[in-house]
Amino acid sequence: MKFVIYFTLFLLFIMHPNAVGAESNTEPVLIETYEADVTGDGQSEIIELKGILFSSDTNYYREVWIDITSVHDEQWTITYEGGYDPAIQFIDLNHDEVQDIFYQSATGGSGGLYNYQLHTLKNEKVKEIPLPEQLHLRGKFMDDFKIEIQLSPDSEPYIVDVRDRSEEYIQLDIYDDEGRLLEATSVMIDPIAFFEPVLLSKSKGYGLKSYQQISGAYHADQLGTVETLWYYENDEWIILQTEWVPSK
Repeated sequence: MKFVIYFTLFLLFIMHPNAVGAESNTEPVLIETYEADVTGDGQSEIIELKGILFSSDTNYYREVWIDITSVHDEQWTITYEGGYDPAIQFIDLNHDEVQDIFYQSATGGSGGLYNYQLHTLKNEKVKEIPLPEQLHLRGKFMDDFKIEIQLSPDSEPYIVDVRDRSEEYIQLDIYDDEGRLLEATSVMIDPIAFFEPVLLSKSKGYGLKSYQQISGAYHADQLGTVETLWYYENDEWIILQTEWVPSK
């Protein structure tokens, strides 16, 4: 029995010589060091962004976190989702006159999605601030090779003409040759892929702009992007503006 186990391990090492090294690569890496006042006490804390790589031959971090140290040697740790190119920004997004901690990392998927997390450490208490979500987006195929995009319950829908894709949609059994819809079919709505901090004005401060892709029959069948401007007020995100930007 022992021979079988040893022989199996030997074969694994021969076939995958980097496997052992990859699994043992658990040493934390210091990605970046920042200085920012995130507690609101008027003195900068030391923020160390750290991670553990998935393996020695990739730049994907399977674990990411920050260690925060104050001038009084008080310490806090915030953990994040893993990803590529993790980074931190310090922006007062909840408008309490203290810089918040805004994290992002790329997922590496084909959809160009990013992980985001937002925290405040005001008064030395760690609190996560949920990021905004588009709850009312709807989209569906209609007769005559058209697609209806609804951004909110009260807004007029956008009508997208997809006649230039009619041949493919007919092959996919979405339409018949006359452009009649064969059955009720919804479009594909991705989660928000990207957030961009935006300075609205000196008096209002910062908001977030989100980008969310909508596709037709499959993910690469891109129809356009919903771009939305968000503002945090009274402990919730409100939409200042949202628009439909068709794909070129």
